[in-house]
Amino acid sequence: MTDNQSLQSLLEGVAAGSISADVALEKLKHFAYEPVEDFAKIDHHRRLRTGFPEVIWGPGKTPDQIAQIMEVMRSRNSVVMATRITPDVYAQLEQKVPGIQYYSSARICAIAPGEITPQYPGTIGILSAGTADLPVAEEAALVAELSGFRVQRLWDVGVAGIHRLLSNRHVIDSADVLIVVAGMEGALPSVVAGLADCPVIAVPTSVGYGASFGGLAPLLTMLNSCAAGVGVVNIDNGFGAAILAGQILRTAYKLNSSFENKSE
Repeated sequence: MTDNQSLQSLLEGVAAGSISADVALEKLKHFAYEPVEDFAKIDHHRRLRTGFPEVIWGPGKTPDQIAQIMEVMRSRNSVVMATRITPDVYAQLEQKVPGIQYYSSARICAIAPGEITPQYPGTIGILSAGTADLPVAEEAALVAELSGFRVQRLWDVGVAGIHRLLSNRHVIDSADVLIVVAGMEGALPSVVAGLADCPVIAVPTSVGYGASFGGLAPLLTMLNSCAAGVGVVNIDNGFGAAILAGQILRTAYKLNSSFENKSE
């Protein structure tokens, strides 16, 4: 149940007399945010404000803290995600959180329905330059899918073998927004943007030899792209790229719906 639905249900209950004012007040105390002991405050209003619920950043938290946060969030959200989870942390979470799933390639733990149905029209195409970029690319792909967006993957199509990209041109042509993940020199987003008629979100990764400076070299390449229509997120930030792509599709959907309503 979304926060919009929770609030509407609460107000309808008060109006119908099935929920007392005192009970409603108690529920509303934690509607904006809810404390978890003394180490976290869950931002329940984030979905209302931004369209996406809070996602748990795993590093720096103990398995007990992550488990407690997930249990609080699952009462308000059909999908709960924790990112950058290592296998040893998951092994502990599996004992604490019923129904938790682990996506090792994306390093994400999630509580989610067996099947996620896309909530919005449109397709997010996600490309990786090399196999070593897959953890970041899969993070972007899985976050987008768990957030209710349709995703098409295309891996290992870097510029060192440009024919691999060109023979899969249909992925670029069919996408409504593209996420392009690359390390080393980071040239792939510029090449893709020169072929695409949709926004391109470039994600530099920390993959590369010494002079790549942990991803700084591809970051600067992407920021200096001569191709128009490229936006850049921070190094290894597959999560941020997925949310940005989702916001682009959500905004397009809202604008289209508004235009259709005005035309009727």
